[in-house]
Amino acid sequence: MEIPILKDIVVILGLSIFIILLFQKLKLPSLLGFLIAGIIAGPYAFNLISSQHEVELLSEIGIIFLLFIIGIELSLIGLAAIKKTILIGGGLQVGGTILFTALISNILGLPLNTAVFLGFLFSLSSTAIVLKILQEKGEITSPHGRVAVAILIFQDIVVVPMMLLTPLLAGKSDNILETLGILLLKILGVGILIYLLALYVVPRVFKMVIKTKNRELFILTTIVFCFGVAWLTSSVGLSLALGAFFAGLIISESDYSHQATANVLPFREIFISFFFISVGSLLNLQFFFNNIVWILLLVIGVLLLKMLIIAGTVWVLRYPPRTVFMTVFALFQVGEFSLLLSTVGVQNELLPESVYQYFLAISIITMGLTPFVMNYSASLTYNILKIPIPAAVRKRLDNVHRQMKSAEAPMEELP
Repeated sequence: MEIPILKDIVVILGLSIFIILLFQKLKLPSLLGFLIAGIIAGPYAFNLISSQHEVELLSEIGIIFLLFIIGIELSLIGLAAIKKTILIGGGLQVGGTILFTALISNILGLPLNTAVFLGFLFSLSSTAIVLKILQEKGEITSPHGRVAVAILIFQDIVVVPMMLLTPLLAGKSDNILETLGILLLKILGVGILIYLLALYVVPRVFKMVIKTKNRELFILTTIVFCFGVAWLTSSVGLSLALGAFFAGLIISESDYSHQATANVLPFREIFISFFFISVGSLLNLQFFFNNIVWILLLVIGVLLLKMLIIAGTVWVLRYPPRTVFMTVFALFQVGEFSLLLSTVGVQNELLPESVYQYFLAISIITMGLTPFVMNYSASLTYNILKIPIPAAVRKRLDNVHRQMKSAEAPMEELP
């Protein structure tokens, strides 16, 4: 019996091996290799993937594992310590991006509903890429790492009401307030249930499993718990990734968090590669090369807009210039949840095919740039801060910085 997905797995992972081997010799990021493999194997190039939907499902599993591990590393106490950064920082960044994107897009001739929806798409950054790189560099707990994670958490939460608002923007729903009210009740119910699990159930279950000294049982229990909470949040209209993140937070409060991370890590590395491959496979190469000039101009415009808004957001949160620039260099790209949301927009006829392809090209280019920018973010920040500026401007900035320090260091101390 032939299993089509098995052939696709062999083809795309085998192709990825050769590309990444080449990229390693050229000292290029592996992530970029997976994107290139997806483009080559996709329907607009050599059409090597026959089970596109199944590959996308595997990529979802990769995002679940990624968010699960990040949740383990953060802990509930650490998350509570940055709640203001999540709400204020995330709100300013997402709200500001939506506002300015909608204004500019509307001025350029797009209908207001499409312009607002594009604001939704460009306001989201890549949780999968940013957290993976921050984790590899050991910067999750650094000031800019915590700020970036806080804003990404807000983005992952706000994508749910964005999906609910999409039919309203398309004029296909008139009960959005009732739907949002029900959703809030569901979120509250899930939160209470997860809190009870963390307090009474999970510690006892893992204690019994550890007593058996059976590694396979521990791995099985960890994965079932991760997928169980992800399924729970998904069943009430929240994202799978958010549920996995909550599951990681619960595990983080136990004595077995490091062991759980070590056991799940290999699964994450395999499945997250499918995400980057599936993203690359979406790009229409003919459209890309026919419109390369406009695409590059739009990429520059999106980068400048997002960087300015992120910089303003982190500055409002009263963090020093180095943290401002390091956060900007982490969150400038368009994210994977934007790709998921864009499909909802296409289904509701908010995104014409040409606008959708422009969006895909911008997303893939900014994702591809992310590893390069983040790997050199420290030296870029150092060089920017060394740029000579007029004495009057320097004096004013110093005065503002002193006032901030005397008022209240950063808005929150990050543990």
